[in-house]
Amino acid sequence: MKPTFQNIAVALGALGAIAGAGTALAQDNIVKFGVSQYTTHSQTNGVTGVGIPPGADATTGDATTVILTYERMFTPNIGVELVLGLPPRIKANAAGSVAFLGDDVLSAKNVSPTLFVAYHFGETGDVWRPYLGAGINYSRFVGIQSKLSSDVKMSDSTGWAVQAGVDYALTKEWGLFASVVALQVKSKVVAAGATVLQTTIDFRPVVYSFGVGYRF
Repeated sequence: MKPTFQNIAVALGALGAIAGAGTALAQDNIVKFGVSQYTTHSQTNGVTGVGIPPGADATTGDATTVILTYERMFTPNIGVELVLGLPPRIKANAAGSVAFLGDDVLSAKNVSPTLFVAYHFGETGDVWRPYLGAGINYSRFVGIQSKLSSDVKMSDSTGWAVQAGVDYALTKEWGLFASVVALQVKSKVVAAGATVLQTTIDFRPVVYSFGVGYRF
């Protein structure tokens, strides 16, 4: 079932209430800055349109970007984290029966804020603290470019997100982190020109990140 903002808000609100009902000993803020590798494992339902040969398809590439996250700890173990990043440009290449069209037939910047509720194992002050999280991702595609059409539209996407990571404390305030995130991102693409091309891309991205964190 595709998540909606209403049921997501209810779920996050319930989790927040549970966290708020716990101990208020931990009221930490954590800011992280890092580098992310946005890897796509895309599939499409094929590219269709008048005059388009059967078997037409497309593949998407990977991208590197930087991220900034803010997490509020409501208990020593439970926090809510907002992840923002410099929108990476995702490029698509022609494949299948239209592979002769070459690379970079379509590209777009991916604006993709993600909100997690995370559980941190161990205790405050531990050097190593692994964590798991689940939440919601919203993806919007902007700056769309195509050498095949000047009129291309890509739909927004809302989907679940899960993450696993680990924090390593250098001092009480400073530390390092590494994480991996899996996202649910789909977009319907419609390109109008001499003919109308359509496809739906299931990006299935996995994002690998590392960087530094500051607790205050």
